[in-house]
Amino acid sequence: MKNVLLSSSAVALALALSACTTPIPQQLHAANVPSSFTAPITADAPLWPKADWWKGFGSEELNGLIDQAQRDNLDLAVATAQVLQAKAQAEVAGSALWPQIDLGGSADRSKTTRSQNVFGGRSTNNSFSLTGNASWALDIWGRAQNDLRAADEQVKASRYAKEAVALTVISGTGSTYFNVLALRERVAIAEANIDAANRVLSITQAKVTNGVSSRLDLAQQEAQVAGQKAQIPPLKQAEREARYALAILLGKLPEGFDVQGRSLDKIEAPAVRPGLPSELLRRRPDVAEAEANLAAAHANVDAARAVFFPSISLTGSGGFASAAIGTLVQGSNFGWSAGASLLQTIFDGGNLMGQYRVSKAQQLELIATYRKTVLTAFQDVETSLGQVASLTQQEQLLTDEVKAASEAFRISEIQYREGVTDLLTVLTAQQTLFSAQDQLVQVKLARIQADVNLYRALGGGWTEADEDATQALPASTTPVAPSSEPGPKSVPAGPIPATPGPSTIPDEPLPVQQGRRPRG
Repeated sequence: MKNVLLSSSAVALALALSACTTPIPQQLHAANVPSSFTAPITADAPLWPKADWWKGFGSEELNGLIDQAQRDNLDLAVATAQVLQAKAQAEVAGSALWPQIDLGGSADRSKTTRSQNVFGGRSTNNSFSLTGNASWALDIWGRAQNDLRAADEQVKASRYAKEAVALTVISGTGSTYFNVLALRERVAIAEANIDAANRVLSITQAKVTNGVSSRLDLAQQEAQVAGQKAQIPPLKQAEREARYALAILLGKLPEGFDVQGRSLDKIEAPAVRPGLPSELLRRRPDVAEAEANLAAAHANVDAARAVFFPSISLTGSGGFASAAIGTLVQGSNFGWSAGASLLQTIFDGGNLMGQYRVSKAQQLELIATYRKTVLTAFQDVETSLGQVASLTQQEQLLTDEVKAASEAFRISEIQYREGVTDLLTVLTAQQTLFSAQDQLVQVKLARIQADVNLYRALGGGWTEADEDATQALPASTTPVAPSSEPGPKSVPAGPIPATPGPSTIPDEPLPVQQGRRPRG
């Protein structure tokens, strides 16, 4: 009979615990995840980024800068401290599952006068005690367990947030470094253009001296040279600001910081392509962070529901008391007490109900945040893929334009020296060449930064562990075979299904009155 009662109690306790732990709302459905990406994809590129993807750009200096940023970046230091804080909070939450034990001791000495003593004399009294107290709030309804579950999910969220910061720091370091190189290359192009303009100015001065050209041609060319010189100071200032920003990313003072690279000529463009969109959701730390925050909010809902149930606590104390410290720890001086208490809220003016509804509203907020993060992840990949494809084509066309413009300027300069053409033709050819060269560098920079953004959008080689995931992925679709043609190609895919409205938990009133417990 005793065994039956014990088994029944265990079953009842298990049911009570399970009643206050509910499944996390699932937000990933087939209608919310596209079957494939629709933007142009490089057919023969490797699938998904590697963990050290930045090495594909072929710059040893960039590799060293990123290594330093991973060690010394202050945003990463902040994120690391936040992980430690979250772990400490989890320890605090976990302590509620264990008994609290205290040990105390006291020593008192008192003296009474004759007027105070009924026997008419003076007396000195000593008292010593050594006591231990223990209390344990039984977590029958799972409140402490759900608080610990929420804290553990916050630890995961803080780790994922740190990974997101690390990815931002790495990509920011790469983009800023490339910006420094591009600005230096633009300055070099402007200075070369000034040298060319000075050559034409020398020819014009000689022609004016010989009476072949008018002072108008000379003034026009002088204005051309001055205008081209005026474009250099803002470029140099922009380069300084980019270097300062790069120094901050590395955790260094901007004063005296410099890099060796001078142009983008030796920078390679490593290609990469995504797999299934559903797989992307396990490769983005920001999506995993939003997922963990949602799981933590749901644990808080379960914990807020458990508060409606009565709290049961066990208490006990025991210790020694004696008038002499030498005889304190003896069996005859030992005493103890034990008890249990039950507390059930009857009326609290709506406090518990308000807290419960606050936790549910926070869960709704994080459901929407998670869904938006997922959609943004798909958008980032689609946008980056499209930018890489379009900027690659634009760079090829501008390269052809620069070649043609360079030849046109060379011919016009020769013809102007020989008197076959006028100065206006030379000025037009020179301006066309300079604009094309400068625009080509900007497009090269934009294309390289688009590569960086694509690696970042694809998660930078990070992957969420399966056991940490709380949102089940929808059934995987069959991947579309990439085109065998070289260069970025569009992968045929059907339209993305329409996304329904946000899933919500109905905010129905609890089937209890104030102060009574809801059904788990």
